[in-house]
Amino acid sequence: MSEVTRIVVLGGGYGGVHAAKQLHKKFKKRESIEITLIDKNPYHTLMTELHEIAGSRTEPEAVQVSFEKIFGGKRVNVAIDEIDTIDFEENTLRSRTREYKYDHLIIGAGGQPEFFGCPGVQENSLTCWSIEDAIRIRTHVEDRFRAAAKEPDKARRESMLTFAIAGAGFTGVELAGEFMERREVLCPKYHIDKREVRIVVIEAQDKILPIFPEKPRRRAAEYMRRKGVEILLNSPVSHAEEGKVVLADGTEIVTDTFIWTCGIHGSQFTAKIPLTHGSSSRDECSVATPEGIHGMSGCSFDEDERYVVGKRGRILVDSHMRSVDFENVYLVGDIIWYVHEDKVVPQVVETAIQTADVAAKNVIADIEKKEKHDFKPKYHGHMVSVGGKYGVAHVMGMSLSGFFAMAVKHLINVHYLIGLAGLNAVWEYVQEEFFQIKNGRSILGSHASAKIPTYWAVPLRLFLGGKWLYEGIKKVQTGWLDPGRGGWFNADPEAVYLPGVSFVEGVAAATSATPNGGDAGAWGTSLMEALPIYTWFAENVLSASATMSFWMQAAVVVTQVLVGLALIGGLFTFAAAAASIGMGVMFIVSGWGNTELLWYIAAALVMLGGAGRGFGLDHWVMPWLKNWWNGTWLAKSTYLYAGEPRTRFWVK
Repeated sequence: MSEVTRIVVLGGGYGGVHAAKQLHKKFKKRESIEITLIDKNPYHTLMTELHEIAGSRTEPEAVQVSFEKIFGGKRVNVAIDEIDTIDFEENTLRSRTREYKYDHLIIGAGGQPEFFGCPGVQENSLTCWSIEDAIRIRTHVEDRFRAAAKEPDKARRESMLTFAIAGAGFTGVELAGEFMERREVLCPKYHIDKREVRIVVIEAQDKILPIFPEKPRRRAAEYMRRKGVEILLNSPVSHAEEGKVVLADGTEIVTDTFIWTCGIHGSQFTAKIPLTHGSSSRDECSVATPEGIHGMSGCSFDEDERYVVGKRGRILVDSHMRSVDFENVYLVGDIIWYVHEDKVVPQVVETAIQTADVAAKNVIADIEKKEKHDFKPKYHGHMVSVGGKYGVAHVMGMSLSGFFAMAVKHLINVHYLIGLAGLNAVWEYVQEEFFQIKNGRSILGSHASAKIPTYWAVPLRLFLGGKWLYEGIKKVQTGWLDPGRGGWFNADPEAVYLPGVSFVEGVAAATSATPNGGDAGAWGTSLMEALPIYTWFAENVLSASATMSFWMQAAVVVTQVLVGLALIGGLFTFAAAAASIGMGVMFIVSGWGNTELLWYIAAALVMLGGAGRGFGLDHWVMPWLKNWWNGTWLAKSTYLYAGEPRTRFWVK
């Protein structure tokens, strides 16, 4: 073993990323440990949310979390590369351009669609197993609506508007839900009667969502049927032809859109590496492309970009998630074959994360010569969305549906993202799912996503800024910055105007003083008397020193002037608006507040939405500031990026 211990994690999916983060957490202070993650993409994909991209609910960026964002502040090198082969005897991974040596290897290369050897299915179907797949479906569906809008032939039009989905598991049901909602958008757009649109879910078993208990299964089926989705149970697919799906009983479904979601098996990568399979795919001749194995309908690749994969499968592992062939090789996620309590572990996210946790712990155990850990799966439940407004879930023994099921699904995603890339990733998720959602396709409808143009806020920003500047200047003119004969470091008690402040000498500021320096008529009657906490603070802290009270008084004046100038110039508008709210609340709790301050606060809330970007200095300053901040060590170590972090060193 070399002086530097090299750990390589192959694959940046759920399992690979979790393993790399766990290894970093353990070895972040050990310079002798080198951790490298290799993936062909520069981002981690939220595979469970691909249906939202396919259904045009969110944008592709919503399911991508860059490795720069995940590992920006970590001692994990990231190599954007595609590994062709692994020499397990020489401990070397090889790509087209370079080699990677390792002492310990964790493989999380993932699975790919399984076509079960059904003739014509791969060639004539679409799949939803990558961002490219999801974008292909998204584009294809709208293209069919666009073409149908100008198609006079009835039979051809029916084929264009029929969308057949094979498989009623997670992906199949979620895609059906997305198509239900997208139909409501595309039909008015292309002037098509929605009764012409046919959405068909084809399932070989006698129930949908077989992993769920009966109650959530039934509710999901009822909801889909109520929305016009046909569900064909006990209907295995026999074969597929161009423009046609044929079922085992001879039924033919004529369609331009056939989506296959019926299973997962090993990827084309598992056909390349000499590791023992626990189970082999029936598709020994699946066609692969640079994107991997997927449905080929609508794809266009050069002949030299297509190749026959051959035998692929799920790799056999022991209870430590270690290959049965090599002691320093571990595998995680969809790629593994492991039987626990007479059942093969399912290919779901919880399996990927839990197997990665065990693999990482056992690599650590190998390095530290400690006892290894066994894999003991513990599944907490399952959640499925049927569109953006409805879902079903079975979590911790409880079955949920509707709003609560969707809320749980979002909470689970938030929990995962905060561990993956901190509050930044969570904020982006919330924006995509609620604040930027189109056509009301979320559990909050359009209430959180409606926007106003920035220029409508400019007059309000200028008016609010002008009011604060006016109040600040007026205080200066009425002596709020005049410390008296003693000067700034020995202020005269008579120069203090803060409410509730009194001094031993018997000189007290007027407890009814108002923010304009004492002109009660301009501000009106206060909303409330000072809160006890402020009264205590004024009597026990502010009244202890006239100089300290004067400095706090001066700070109020200066803040009002600066806030006013910032709002007028549209510079640091968010901070200025937050200060506006803070001052308004402060005036109210100290007994100064009146009705005018309420609209100060309300107007400031509007300013928080980026009002300085329209005809303000924030238009230029904030992009520069964000770029600078994203390159700092603090941003990377806390995940508090403003957008994407600046690129650091990457292994090439």
